[in-house]
Amino acid sequence: MKKHVLLTILFTLTLTVLFAQKEEKTDKLIKDSNSSKNAFLKADPEMAGFFDRSAGYVIFPNVGKGGLGVGAASGNGILFEKGNAVGRAKMTQVTIGFQAGGQAYQEVIFFEDQRALERFKDNKFEFSAQVSAVAAASGASADAKYDDGVLVFTLPKKGLMYEASVGGQKFSYTSF
Repeated sequence: MKKHVLLTILFTLTLTVLFAQKEEKTDKLIKDSNSSKNAFLKADPEMAGFFDRSAGYVIFPNVGKGGLGVGAASGNGILFEKGNAVGRAKMTQVTIGFQAGGQAYQEVIFFEDQRALERFKDNKFEFSAQVSAVAAASGASADAKYDDGVLVFTLPKKGLMYEASVGGQKFSYTSF
């Protein structure tokens, strides 16, 4: 009987520690996403309209990308609806073509309407090679247009990547 009680206590403590670590990582990701939002707004203050009027947006505060012939990128982010964090997102990308180097960047994807947002939340969302991102810079958002209900902005952090490749981004979403 004592073994069962001891195992139950040990199991409960282990789950508590694991849950606390996951919650801590999520809290850090939310904080990093809010910092990225501020960086995007600093680069282009007019982007505030997209943050205010979109059905939702997902921010990937740190996407790592590298390649030599074949490339890959990945990052974790937070989905926001009406300014509130509602879930975690993961992005992966594979590209083929001329490319060399590595870089880190931030990415924000705006969803024009509820239909586009629900498509993302239902994990039925990916970008093909034809979707292009707008580099965030002063005034860049003024002429930016939604394509099939989404609009993407990127902001470089560090590194250098030469690229003429094709590929796509895939996403997965999990609500809190």
